[in-house]
Amino acid sequence: MSRNRTERLVNLVICLLSTRRFLTAAQIAATVPGYEHDPDDPKEHEAFQRKFERDKAELRELGVPLETGTASVFDAEPGYRIAHREYALPDIPLEPDEAAAVGIAARLWQHAGLAAAASSGLAKLRAAGVDVDPQATLGLEPMVTVDPAFAPLTAAARDRRQVNFDYRVPDRDAPTRRRLQPWGVVCWRGRWYVVGHDLDRDATRCFRLSRVVGAVRVTGEPGGYEPPAGVDLISHVARWSGPVERTGRATVLAAPGRAAGLRRWAVRTVPDPAGDRLTLPYADPDFLAGQLVGYGPDVRVLDPPEVRDAVIQRLKEIAARHEDLAVAGGAR
Repeated sequence: MSRNRTERLVNLVICLLSTRRFLTAAQIAATVPGYEHDPDDPKEHEAFQRKFERDKAELRELGVPLETGTASVFDAEPGYRIAHREYALPDIPLEPDEAAAVGIAARLWQHAGLAAAASSGLAKLRAAGVDVDPQATLGLEPMVTVDPAFAPLTAAARDRRQVNFDYRVPDRDAPTRRRLQPWGVVCWRGRWYVVGHDLDRDATRCFRLSRVVGAVRVTGEPGGYEPPAGVDLISHVARWSGPVERTGRATVLAAPGRAAGLRRWAVRTVPDPAGDRLTLPYADPDFLAGQLVGYGPDVRVLDPPEVRDAVIQRLKEIAARHEDLAVAGGAR
């Protein structure tokens, strides 16, 4: 299945889950990215109908309980929705490593372009007067912003295309140009890395995405190289990055009875009239900030300034993303 079709199916599911009323094919076409067409053009409309029929069949084959019906007896055109009672899963207990894997997948969802498209579609539903269930979109809220290099590098690795980028290392003042045949992008200890063949050094190298400066430039043709068979990207990053030394100490104020995860992480807890002061060991202020913003108003950073500034920057990025989505939704 192509990536475009996968995104379209995912957005279709979100659209149909977000309202309890039946949506007609015309409403779906005007809402779900990938179905855009001119309904007055017979050829375009016929192409949409074929695409929509294939997608409905695909969802049913995947076990999605797609229902057909009408909102009232006066509706001449049938509509579609997904039965919540049949679609919902029971509670699934997860081990810590399994929960971590789900968290990585959720972060990928939020930053692979799907969340913005889905949020835009829901804004269109609201504009059309369709009641939208706010609980159905909680998972779409952008929590953490990944590095700008993530999307172009994952696309280049998928298409086997060579890239150029400027890379900054801590012991040098100016970034240096790198030419890479990327094999894949992986997450290791909360940071994203690209692994591939460095053409200038004629060796396997990995690069931390947060140190990529400026835009990633795609220079090679699709299918221009073939990665080694069976290469273990995570093991390569683990050998390259070495152990993480958490020599930093951050003090945060946690609201009473909240932030259980941080409390388990803390090396010291001191009662405070406003809650508890937690001392957290850390190695990278940006990584710690990414963890803290997920707790929202339940946690406030007291010290050091580098962690507090990193949290503020993350929150500004989240606010800017919400503003962009609101503008995009209002423009449609």
